[in-house]
Amino acid sequence: MSNQPPTIRRPSVTDVAKRAGVSVGTVSNVLNRPESVSERTRAKVERVIGELNFVRNASARQLRSGEVSTVGAVVLDIANPFFTEMARGIEDRLAQDDFTLMLCSSDENPEREARFLRLFEERGVRGVIATPSHGSLDSLLRLRDHGIEVVLLDHTSPVPGLASVAVDDVGGASLAMEHLIGLGHQHFAFLNGPLNLRQCVDRRDGVYRTLHAHGLDPAVALEEIALDALNADAGDAGVRELWARTGPRPTAIFCANDFTALGALRALSELEVEVPGDVAVVGYDDVMFASMLTTPLTSVRQPMHTLGWTAADMLLTRRSSGEDAAQVEFEPELVVRASSGAA
Repeated sequence: MSNQPPTIRRPSVTDVAKRAGVSVGTVSNVLNRPESVSERTRAKVERVIGELNFVRNASARQLRSGEVSTVGAVVLDIANPFFTEMARGIEDRLAQDDFTLMLCSSDENPEREARFLRLFEERGVRGVIATPSHGSLDSLLRLRDHGIEVVLLDHTSPVPGLASVAVDDVGGASLAMEHLIGLGHQHFAFLNGPLNLRQCVDRRDGVYRTLHAHGLDPAVALEEIALDALNADAGDAGVRELWARTGPRPTAIFCANDFTALGALRALSELEVEVPGDVAVVGYDDVMFASMLTTPLTSVRQPMHTLGWTAADMLLTRRSSGEDAAQVEFEPELVVRASSGAA
């Protein structure tokens, strides 16, 4: 005897039509163009829909119409609240036009990203929003050449005609360094991520520009730790590497994102280094937990929800209007809290 549960067949449009005593076309009109059906007939069909618990098959409808209401998005790490909040912004905008979101995480892996992009193309998504995990945009440009709208998220566009939404990360890193220099620090550490990520390159550029602008030689004033990822474990390891070195230790640490800063704070606590008494710490992104830590984290705030919402709006608007691709860049903001030692 089979242990499989019995298959329950979903009521179809034909079932509704038979019970209501109307044609399949009339049921379709009630669902899609109710104004074209008399009030009496519409009420009868709607009553039968309720009795049968009929739910329309959106996939079949999309196949018939040729219109797909799904947008694909691939981000670096959905476990990071920065990308979670951006994804919420995408979803909120898509929901306004009854679109759904297919969300994937590349984990900063180019091969994984390429697989998801192929999946999006196979599914025939309406468009793709992507935070590239490496320097090459070949896979995204191929999608665009195949007629799939593409918007870069948290990434400036180096290619004419490719839309993008980003933040001025050079300026954001400068805000962090200006803050620390203004507090009197002269010896810094910079916990940075992989340089195949545009964000890490730009934030590094901002650090070096600011040091030079203040007459500080990075070879003397800065210890840069190249992390293999932008997460808490990498930040923890970066601090332990710093404290294992000989010579003077930095009095201020700038972290390429808040997840890295979270790991740095954990390591500093275990090493019995006081924050901000012994060392100041500044993060980047200003995710939700930054203000909730035992020592609240000073951080460069990015408009995360707005970034996602704007990317989705650009994709939908440009798809329907044929507008030229735009490159939108937002300005970051420094949020000062206790971790940097400034009240």
